[in-house]
Amino acid sequence: MTRSAYDTVAESYADLVRDELDGRHLEHGLLATFAARVPSGSVLEVGCGSGRVTAELHRLGLDVAGMDLSPNMIEVARREHPHLRFGVGSMEALDAGDSSVAGIVAWYSIIHTPPAHLPAVFAELHRVLMPNGPLLLAFQSGDQRVRLEHVYGHSVSYDAYRLDPDAVAGMLVDADFEVDVRVHRAPMGHEPTPQAYLLARTRATRS
Repeated sequence: MTRSAYDTVAESYADLVRDELDGRHLEHGLLATFAARVPSGSVLEVGCGSGRVTAELHRLGLDVAGMDLSPNMIEVARREHPHLRFGVGSMEALDAGDSSVAGIVAWYSIIHTPPAHLPAVFAELHRVLMPNGPLLLAFQSGDQRVRLEHVYGHSVSYDAYRLDPDAVAGMLVDADFEVDVRVHRAPMGHEPTPQAYLLARTRATRS
């Protein structure tokens, strides 16, 4: 359902969010902080959409690839950022070996995952991350499921979840991450909800 919806809206979505990071100093700072924490190696953006955050991570000097569930989104990302690597995949079953990824960004890509399924997602992200590998999450703060039926100028049908930052942080700790940065900000512009950002890292010694 989510894949089909993003396949439908891919072009319109790309047009709408292309310049979304412009002037967002907080978001740029969080991405730069993430980049500074990455050890040597490649970085993965899961749920990359049209690739705008992947491109920003590349500008920050990282060896980065993007992955998304939607083939149409990946087509757009490859067209708009032909110098970067993109592929279709699911963050629930990553095509990567254990401890093979230096850092992961999930920029609003967990918002369509039911909260009960998030522990399995975080366990999979932990599996592929190197020791001390950073994870940056961005999501909408709250505690409700929202049914989306008309977005980006298209009729679609899928769910989005507003997530409690404390609950998400607790899931990360349970997945053997250390959470050391929590940012919660008020809505800006067209946003209907507060936004949350968590920066975590895998432990130096795996438990």
